[in-house]
Amino acid sequence: MDTLPPCPECRSTFTYEVEGTLTCPECGHEWPLAAAAEAGLEVRDSVGNLLADGDTVTLIKDLKLKGSSSVLKIGTKVRGIRLADSDHNIDCKIPGIGPIGLKSEFVKKAT
Repeated sequence: MDTLPPCPECRSTFTYEVEGTLTCPECGHEWPLAAAAEAGLEVRDSVGNLLADGDTVTLIKDLKLKGSSSVLKIGTKVRGIRLADSDHNIDCKIPGIGPIGLKSEFVKKAT
């Protein structure tokens, strides 16, 4: 491997390898190197385009934020997304709102 994957627990990029096991120095999580090679996270947008970390996406629907009166409007561009392995599979920061998790079914990859 050219670069080691980030920690699946805390997303730290400071992981290191010791005898076939990857270790995170920040949270102490350990996982096998073989699992990291198989864990190719594949996230697709609403039309089937493959998304990657750092992509720019556009919202295809107005999204009401839970616990707030704010609404994310259709057409809002979100730059520099980060893929996550959870129910909301995109982590990002939206100016004026802050950090938020989005579902890939409500975005389209911007070209």
